[in-house]
Amino acid sequence: MTVDSSSAARRTELPSTSGALLRRTVRRQRGRVAGSAALVTVWQIAELMVPVLIGVVIERGVVTGEVDQMLLWGGVLALHFVVLSYSYRFGARWGFRALQAESHALRTEVSAHMLSPRGARPDRLPGDVLALATADAESVATVLRQLTFTVAGGVGLLVSAAVLAAIDVVLAALVLVGVPLVLAVTQGAAPRLTRRSEARQEALGGATGLAADFVRGLRPLKGIGAEDHALARYRRQSRQAADASIGAAGWEGAVQGLTAGLSGLFLAAVALVAGLRALDGGLGIGEFVAVVGISQFLGEPLRMLTYLLTQVAQSRASAARIVSFLATPPLVLAPDPDGVTAENADPGAAADPALRGPRAAPDLRLEAVHHGSLAGLDLVFEPGRLVAVVAEDPSDAAALMALLRAEAVPTHGSVLLEGAVLTSWPVDRLQEMLLVADHHVDLFEGTLLTNLDPRGELSDDGLRRVLTASAADQLVSAAGAGLAEPVGADGTTLSGGQRQRLGLARALAADAPLLVLHDPTTAIDAVTETMVAEGLWRLRHGPERTAERTTVVVTGSPALLARADVVVHVRGGRAVATGRHAVLVSSADYREAVLR
Repeated sequence: MTVDSSSAARRTELPSTSGALLRRTVRRQRGRVAGSAALVTVWQIAELMVPVLIGVVIERGVVTGEVDQMLLWGGVLALHFVVLSYSYRFGARWGFRALQAESHALRTEVSAHMLSPRGARPDRLPGDVLALATADAESVATVLRQLTFTVAGGVGLLVSAAVLAAIDVVLAALVLVGVPLVLAVTQGAAPRLTRRSEARQEALGGATGLAADFVRGLRPLKGIGAEDHALARYRRQSRQAADASIGAAGWEGAVQGLTAGLSGLFLAAVALVAGLRALDGGLGIGEFVAVVGISQFLGEPLRMLTYLLTQVAQSRASAARIVSFLATPPLVLAPDPDGVTAENADPGAAADPALRGPRAAPDLRLEAVHHGSLAGLDLVFEPGRLVAVVAEDPSDAAALMALLRAEAVPTHGSVLLEGAVLTSWPVDRLQEMLLVADHHVDLFEGTLLTNLDPRGELSDDGLRRVLTASAADQLVSAAGAGLAEPVGADGTTLSGGQRQRLGLARALAADAPLLVLHDPTTAIDAVTETMVAEGLWRLRHGPERTAERTTVVVTGSPALLARADVVVHVRGGRAVATGRHAVLVSSADYREAVLR
C-alpha cells in the first residue's frame, strides 16, 4: 500500500539535475538577488556615467571658462560618487547575505539527508560528504553573487550603447556588434571547462574524504604499522586531485586570457574609431573624453559576463555532486514516519491491529530467511528473554544485523515484528520498539554525559543504573571531571574498551523494548566482561527492570552466553542447536565455536 504524504512530495521536489539545483538556488533567494542586482546595477550605471559627467564638466566649465557651471557640475559629480559608493556597498551586502543564506540551506539539506530517520546510503567517504556540505555548497551558492554582477554588467553594456548612440551612432553600432562576438567566442570553451571542473571537484572531494578517513583511523593504522601504505595511498589521491585542479585552472586561465585578449582588441578598436571621429570633427573634446572613458569602462562588464562562464562551470560541477548525493537511497528500508510504505512492505500490514500499538516487549522472529550467507535461518526471540546468537561465520552475523537494522530484506523468507514484516513498520514506530547497537561505537565531541544521554532525559538514578550495568562507572570514576570529562571527536581520547562500555551504556540508557547488541564486549577484559554480563541481565531482566524487555546479543563471549536464557548456535547460515549455554557446551561443535 502506498500512501501519499508530504515527505513523498518533498522527495519529488528534489532537483534531479545540476541545472535544476542552480535554478532552485536562484529561485529560493530571488528577493535578495533582485535587490542586490538592482543596487549593483545602479553602481554600474554610476561607474559608466563618471566619464560622461567629466566630459560635461569639461564642455560646460573648462572649455567655456564659466566658474558657476564648473562648480555646479563639480557638485553633481561629487553627489554622483556618493550614490556610486553606497549603491555598491548595500548591493554587495545583500548579495553576500543571499550567498550565505543559500550556503546554509544547502549545508542543512545535505546534513538532513544524512541524518534523517531513514539515513542515507552514500557511496562516498565521510570526509567527502563533509566537502559536499562545505566547499560544494558554497560553490553552488556563489552563482548568486555572480548572477547579480552579470545582470549589472549586462545592463551596463546596454546603457553604454545607449549613451554612445547619443554621442555617435557608429560607436554604438560597434559596441552592439563587438560585445556579442566576444561573448560567443568565449562561450565555446564552456563544455570543456565544465568537465574539467567536475573532475576537479570529484578529485578534491576524494582526497578530503581519504584524509579524514585516515585521521579517524590513525590509531589502528599505527597499531598494524600501515602508516606508510596509508601515506602512499593519500599521495596518489592527492596527486590526482592536483592534476585535476591544474587541468581545470589551465582552462580557466585560457578562458580568462582569451577574454582579456579579445576585450583588449575590442576596446582598442572602440578607442581607435573614437579618435578618428574626433580628428574628423565628428566629436567634441568633451565627447571624446567621455567616449574614451566609456571604452575603458566597458572592460569591467565584459569581464563580469565572461567570468560567469568560469563560475557557472564550477557551480554546476558542485551542484552535480550534491544532486547525486541527495538522490542516494535510504539506509533503512522502513517507510517514512508519516506512513509511506516501503516497496517491499506487506500490503496488509497497515491493517494489522498490532500496528496500532506495540507491546512492552515485541515479538521478533525470522522464518526461513535467505540473505547473504544465511540459508534458511529460523529464529524466534520470545518477549522478555535474553537471547544469545553464536554465529560461527562472521558473515552470518553481518547478514543478520543488516536484516535487523531494516537495511536489507531477505531474498526468501520473512523477518517479522509483531507479526508484520519488519520493513513495513514506519521508521518512527520501529525506533520506539527496536534498537540495534552495532559492534562499532560512534562517539561525538562533547563530554561523557552528552555521549551517554544526548537529550539529557535520564535521572540521576537512571544514569547510575546504566553506568553500573555497563561497567562504565569505572570509566566515570577514573575521569578527573566525572561525567563532564571531555570526549574528543569520534572518541579518539578513549581506549577500545572504554568506547565499548560507553556505547553499551548509551544503548542501555535508551531502554528499548527490544535491544539487539553485536559483540558489545570484545575489547573488554574477562573480569569486566563478567560484570557486564551480570549487569546487563540484572538491568533488563532482573529485579531492576522497569518493564518487560527483550535482549538479543550476537556474540561468542562465554560470559554473556552463560547469562543468556537461551542460546542459538548458527552454522552455515542455519540454526543448528538451541538451548542453555551449560547444555550446549557439551557439544564439540559448539565448544569449538565458542572457545576457539
